[in-house]
Amino acid sequence: MNTRYFDAPLPRLFGHRGSCAEFPENTLPAFADAVAAGMPYLELDIHATADAQAVVLHDASLLRTCGVDRNVAELTLAEVQSCDAGATFSPDGGRSFPHRDRGIRISTLEEILRTFPDALFNIELKQDSDTLVKATLEIIRRTGMEDRVLLAAEKDAVMCRLRPSCTARGIPTSFCYGELVAFFDWLQGGCKTDYAPPAAALQIPETYQGLRLVTPQTVAAAHALGVEVHVWTVNEAADMLRLLGLGVDGLMSDRPWLLRKTCVNNLTGGD
Repeated sequence: MNTRYFDAPLPRLFGHRGSCAEFPENTLPAFADAVAAGMPYLELDIHATADAQAVVLHDASLLRTCGVDRNVAELTLAEVQSCDAGATFSPDGGRSFPHRDRGIRISTLEEILRTFPDALFNIELKQDSDTLVKATLEIIRRTGMEDRVLLAAEKDAVMCRLRPSCTARGIPTSFCYGELVAFFDWLQGGCKTDYAPPAAALQIPETYQGLRLVTPQTVAAAHALGVEVHVWTVNEAADMLRLLGLGVDGLMSDRPWLLRKTCVNNLTGGD
C-alpha cells in the first residue's frame, strides 16, 4: 500500500473535528488550532450537497451546528455556505457564543485539504451516497493527497461502496460497523477461527452501550493482525495516559493542546 498515513511516529495524535472544544467543529479555525497544537492528524466528517459538493460537516442537518433546520443534501453549496457555522458554538453551556457572526462557514473538503497540505487526514463519509464517494475520491486525487488520507465509514453500505476504489488506489480504510461486530465476535470466541482483517485501523470508543471495547486483549489481538487501534473521543489527561498504557496506537481528542502536552510529557518524562 503506497501510503504515508502511518509514517508519523506513535502514538498518533488526532484533532477530532479539529480543536472542537475551543472552536466550532469541523471548521477552518478548529483545524488551524489543531495544527498549531502539533496534531499530525486531522479527523473530519463529510456530506454531499445537492449539487454534489463534498462539505465538512458531521450531521446530516445544519441544526446543531448552524441553527438552521435543513439537511445539507437538500441544499446547494452556496446555500450551505451562507449559514453561520459558529452560530451555536458555546464553551459555557449557552451563556456566550464567541464565534457567532464572525464569518465562519462550512468548508469544502477540497478547501481543507489544500489549506493543510502537510497534515494527515482521517476522513469519515457520513452519507450513503455514490455521489459523495465519487466526489471524495476525485478531490483526494486532484489535491494529490491519496497517500496522506485514511477513509472511514461507520455504515456498512458506505464502506461497501468505498473500499474497492480505496484498495485499487492504495488508500487505507478503517473498520465499518459490521466489520467491528465480526472482529469482536472473533475475539470473544477466543480467536480460534481463521480471520483476515478487512482494514488497517480499528477506530473505536473505549466503551459502547456499556461494553468495554478497548482492553489489553483487544489491543493485543489487533496488533497480532497488523491492525492499529485508534480510540475516540479522549478528552481527559488521565484517560489519555491510561489508554497509552494499554498500548493503543492513536488517540482522537477534542482538546489537541491537552493531548499533545499529555503525550509529549509521557514520552519524554517532562513536567
